[in-house]
Amino acid sequence: MQDTTDKSPSYCRPSDERLKRELTEIQYRVTQMEGTERPFANEYHDHKCAGIYVDVVSGEPLFSSLDKFDSGTGWPSFTRPLEPENIVTKTDFKLLYPRTEVRSRYADSHLGHCFRDGPAPTGLRYCMNSAALRFIPRESLQEEGYGKYESLFQ
Repeated sequence: MQDTTDKSPSYCRPSDERLKRELTEIQYRVTQMEGTERPFANEYHDHKCAGIYVDVVSGEPLFSSLDKFDSGTGWPSFTRPLEPENIVTKTDFKLLYPRTEVRSRYADSHLGHCFRDGPAPTGLRYCMNSAALRFIPRESLQEEGYGKYESLFQ
């Protein structure tokens, strides 16, 4: 929900009333209530197009398709964030064992979890919910206000 008319990004969390109006039920449940979508039944688990993934709430850049891999889990997985400063991690004790929860810095959206069973070069698996992400295709980066990332896909 970033205003892309101003090319200098200012990422923030809109009001709860606005989020309830503009997000789908699953987007709201995942990002605001720390929900999880079903594996293999989500928009980006097998998505292979070139581009970047941003927070569906704030538009802050999070991941690149260049770092996406098929983890076999049914959720989109990445080896590293596109902009590490836009990612915040916290310990989550909701299951019987502690996990590393991944949230966006500016909107504080719940995105998913990070595990230490990923491939090289990082050994990490950022296992995200598609409902927390919005995909910006390579060919739309400039018009969507993310032109600085075009060079990644040259």
